[in-house]
Formats: sequence, structure tokens, C-alpha cells
Amino acid sequence: MTASTSSSPGGFTPAAKASVLAEALPYIKRFHGKTIVVKYGGNAMTDEHLKQCFARDVVLLKLVGMNVVVVHGGGPQIENLLGRVGKKGEFVQGMRVTDAETMEVVEMVLGGHVNKEIVHLINQHGGKAVGLTGKDGNFIRARKLMLPNKEAPGDLIDVGQVGEIIHVDPSLIGLLDSGAFIPVIAPIGAGKDGETFNINADVVAGKIAEVLKAEKLILLTNTAGVLDKAGKLVTGITPEQIEEMVEDGTLSGGMLPKIGSALDAARNGVRSVHIIDGRVEHALLLEILTDHGVGTMIRASA
Repeated sequence: MTASTSSSPGGFTPAAKASVLAEALPYIKRFHGKTIVVKYGGNAMTDEHLKQCFARDVVLLKLVGMNVVVVHGGGPQIENLLGRVGKKGEFVQGMRVTDAETMEVVEMVLGGHVNKEIVHLINQHGGKAVGLTGKDGNFIRARKLMLPNKEAPGDLIDVGQVGEIIHVDPSLIGLLDSGAFIPVIAPIGAGKDGETFNINADVVAGKIAEVLKAEKLILLTNTAGVLDKAGKLVTGITPEQIEEMVEDGTLSGGMLPKIGSALDAARNGVRSVHIIDGRVEHALLLEILTDHGVGTMIRASA
């Protein structure tokens, strides 16, 4: 066999590998110097092989000239530690009810264990990751979030130390980007009187993408993307169609904060938002550097 037809250990011929690289070239050129904000969560955070794939993807994107910003969740890890201290997680409209004891667990898990593990993974694969929470430099300022009571219009639901973002200072992220570092951000905000707030990671990723005027916001999920009533993947969708799916109940529960942040980002300067399947190996590279997407793309409003 010639070199162009012999298969390599990865199962691809050298010619096939060259074709993949050639396909990636226009995307590398288009997104060079652009900011890509990635919300990292779901199975991609808990499956060992997928964790390694994610770290390699992030490092590669940075090496070819993209400014990658990672915002992570940590729901399963929080639930695990809450269970060990005898508490059960409770959610209202997709938001975790966070009393003082739960906030301690959230900060320990997100700002400590999970954040440091992601930083270590990325650095292990040749990146220069730096872990942050929104309390570092007070770069995410927040206030207490009160949720509207859908069963009693006019009433509000208190979900504890859950925050809504009032300001993001992009200077710290910009400084890290300029030094070839990869920011890895835990979704914890600071109140004006020093309070600590748990903020939904999808919301943090969306707001950071808006403030940075990111080229893309990518939300990794445990589903194929946005699904219609029949459970079929919708690959491309407008903000108006998303609103209709929320109104008729097609999208609900934990998907609501994700969809809300995606819509806000698409309407406020982020060129495209992608809700992709984090259970797919190298999902980031497939979505950004190939013609084959792995989820739903929401284009910015005209």
C-alpha cells in the first residue's frame, strides 16, 4: 500500500487526516483572534475520556489563535457532597435553592475541587489555564435573585443565596487572554456587601459572552441540542422560534436558564450560540472546525 492508503493507528489514512486538516483551515482563519466562550457541564465533566477530549480541544483552539474562555458548572459534584452531609438538592425553575449551608458546599465544590481539576486537565495537555471565581477582583458583581411565582402572579420566590448578575468587568479576562492564558471560571458572584452568590453557570457564560462580544457561545449539554415536541433535533433556529417553544412548554425545567442565556446572548452581540451534545467526543472541534455540527445553532437576531 502507498502512504496515502495505509491506515494509521487511529483508523484513518494519512490522506484522510490531511483532508480533515484542510477542512479546518477556513474556520481557523475565520475565528483567529476571536473569543469563544464555552459553558462546560454535563457528561463531558464526569466521563473520564470526555474530560480528556475537552481539555485537548480547548488547548488546540487556543494554539490556533482563538481566545477560549471556559465557564463551568458542577451539579453532580454538588449533589454528591450535599448527600454526604445529609442534604438533598432542590430546584425551582431550573435554579438551585441555596441556603447558607448549601452555599458553603457550592463554593467548596465549584471554586475548589471542580475548578482546580479543569485547570489541571488543560495544563496537563499543554495549555496555560488559570482558575477564577467571580469574586476574584470582584469581576462578577451580583445581587439576590427573586423568581416570579407563576402560580401567583405578582408574588416572588426566595431561593436563597442565588444571584443575578448586575455587572461583569472584562479587564481581568482580557489580561489573561493577552498573556496566552485560558480563564476557567466558576459561577460564583460577589455582592456589594461582600455576600457570596451562587449563579447559574449558563447565565454566567451568556453574560460573559455578551460583555466580551464573543464570536460564539457554546453550551455543552447532555442532549443532542434543542429538541422539538417529537424529540427530533432542531439544528438551526431563530430566537423567535425558541420563544414559541418556551411558550408551548416544549422547553422547560433545567433547559430554561440555558435557553434564556442563549437568547440574551444572541440578541446582545454574540454572533452565534450553539447548544451541543457534550457526550460526543471532541464536540468542540466538530462544532467549530468542521462542516459537521453536533447540536443546535441559534443565530444572532438581524
